[in-house]
Amino acid sequence: MNTTAIATIVRKEWAEMYRNSLVLSTVIFMPLLFTALPLVILGVGSGFDSGSEALLSELPPQMASLCAGLTSGQCGQIYIVSQFMLMFMLIPVMIPATITPYSIVGEKTQRSLEPLLATPISTAELLTGKNLAAILPGVIATWLAFALFAVGARLLLASSLAFSRLFDARWLIAIFLLGPLLAVFANALAIMVSSRSNDPRVAQQVSSLLVFPVIMLFLGQMIGWIVFDTSFALILCLVFLILDIALTYLAVRIFDRETILTRWA
Repeated sequence: MNTTAIATIVRKEWAEMYRNSLVLSTVIFMPLLFTALPLVILGVGSGFDSGSEALLSELPPQMASLCAGLTSGQCGQIYIVSQFMLMFMLIPVMIPATITPYSIVGEKTQRSLEPLLATPISTAELLTGKNLAAILPGVIATWLAFALFAVGARLLLASSLAFSRLFDARWLIAIFLLGPLLAVFANALAIMVSSRSNDPRVAQQVSSLLVFPVIMLFLGQMIGWIVFDTSFALILCLVFLILDIALTYLAVRIFDRETILTRWA
């Protein structure tokens, strides 16, 4: 595989991305928003001790270990913020789902896709470059947003024990394993949608539906139907690993360059 060609595709995609205000705003402002919201909750909840016993009585049994050794106020803070930390899983989904449709369909509208498909670059090299150009910003933005949140949380939480409970194994698995797997999942589906669409706005709107699985996880956790613990995080990683392999294979099969050239001509 020609790594030089792949690197050229990545640079080209990023240059195009910087000229698109919608894509650029998604990459920059959405991670900042999802970082600020839980930090605001932590700051507001600093005086949470009064009346927090009622909340603790509502904790699911599986989360009891979260409060061991903590005051009721600290436990209330950690529990509420934990409900919102699934929003970090929206970042690696939304960014590729925003970049990829424009990357493929947008090139058609600009008449730049046909010359690219006519070059000697292989389909595998082309898709690898486009995949990396969409996935890397999503993954890196997620990690940077989580790191910024960790710094802010450490400043807001006086207890080192409370801080360690907030950043336990389940969230490290979610951010550093599940996040990249979600990015691959979203990007593969976005490629499949874009390969059969002629309008970048339609492709982006359809791809935006990819956030619903994460939203359902968030709602399920808030309602109490789902307990996002370490075991559940690992199960999700396995499920999305299998889905990523299957969808990536299908995306390559659907992205047939001759069919695209004929169909979009």
